Amino acid sequence: MSKRSPVLSPTIQSKPDVCPACDGRRIIKRGLRKNSFRQLQIYWCKDCGRYFLSLEGLKGVKYPPRVIARVLCLYNLGHSQEEAARRIASEHRITVPRRTISNWISGYRSITTFHRLRAAAILQFGQEMLKERTLDHQQAYQYKVHLPKLDRMVDAVAEDVAAKVKSYLLSVFEDFPDFLFQEDRRASLDQQAAPDGRPPELAVGLRSSKSRFEMLPLFRTEKQNLANDLAALGMLLARKNKDRHPSVQDFMLANDSCTVACEVPVYVTAEEIGYYKSKGFFVTLPESPKPITGHIDVVQARNGFVHLLDYKPKARHIRPEEQLVVYALAFASRTRLPVKVLKCAWFDEKDYFEFFPLQAVKAKSAQEPA
Repeated sequence: MSKRSPVLSPTIQSKPDVCPACDGRRIIKRGLRKNSFRQLQIYWCKDCGRYFLSLEGLKGVKYPPRVIARVLCLYNLGHSQEEAARRIASEHRITVPRRTISNWISGYRSITTFHRLRAAAILQFGQEMLKERTLDHQQAYQYKVHLPKLDRMVDAVAEDVAAKVKSYLLSVFEDFPDFLFQEDRRASLDQQAAPDGRPPELAVGLRSSKSRFEMLPLFRTEKQNLANDLAALGMLLARKNKDRHPSVQDFMLANDSCTVACEVPVYVTAEEIGYYKSKGFFVTLPESPKPITGHIDVVQARNGFVHLLDYKPKARHIRPEEQLVVYALAFASRTRLPVKVLKCAWFDEKDYFEFFPLQAVKAKSAQEPA
């Protein structure tokens, strides 16, 4: 695998792995330097004695990175540069010249790929590009759909696939069975069978990231993806750790060209699990009286596939394939799509891992008609 090029991000401060002068690794923090709008961390190398800053992205940017990320979102959601400047002045009490905003938009054009669709999207939807609702599913989930990208899915996937995905995503705003997600003692992605043998609807406390069930061997691909750069920029919007997921989701939804929805609710019933088994699928999920439920972080349409993405901090150190396979079965059930048109992936700002969920539930010799 080729080495990843540095993320083009708005002068993000990050602790360096090595000293830029001597490649030494004995690096410690040593004070702060203040510019017009923020404090910069100073590092000191114990090997060569050099003091330095660690900044990535556009050089000489004095504004807080959160402001830059927010401007990019406002612009790609249909606001003019002048309107973005007024919103920043109101929200952050910082005056940013229009020329500076123009430079930011140009500087991150390779990452914020929605710019190619922006003009047409504004003509059709104006600044009303997002449709959203709060899902009261034990906790609040902010479900959002990007309407212009939803309409243009036929450019990325087959027409029948796009139609089915669009139909389901819009149905969540109408007659959606929210009660399935609100039972206190439901069988969910976070509640698999208990160690003492209790049925899954009574099990509690086992999170989806730690759950395990038998799957067929699958091939996981590690690759470089635009989602990594988008996540790096999106995290700048988060003020607290708990804000990381929605911040990354919001940034991707506003700025890339293929993210059509986030926090997508899905569920798979016992009857649907039984159907998969009857068709020769290797599905070891329990056929619980209550549906297995979950929320997919990001849904994308690109390169002929529907991609189900999960943002996972420290992605390299975890293996959430089981959770993503359940998402795939649930999404396929809700949209009436074959599993073979789905890809699953998990990612953070540095790493991206993907696989075909069909490999986990259907033997290769039997995959052709799946």
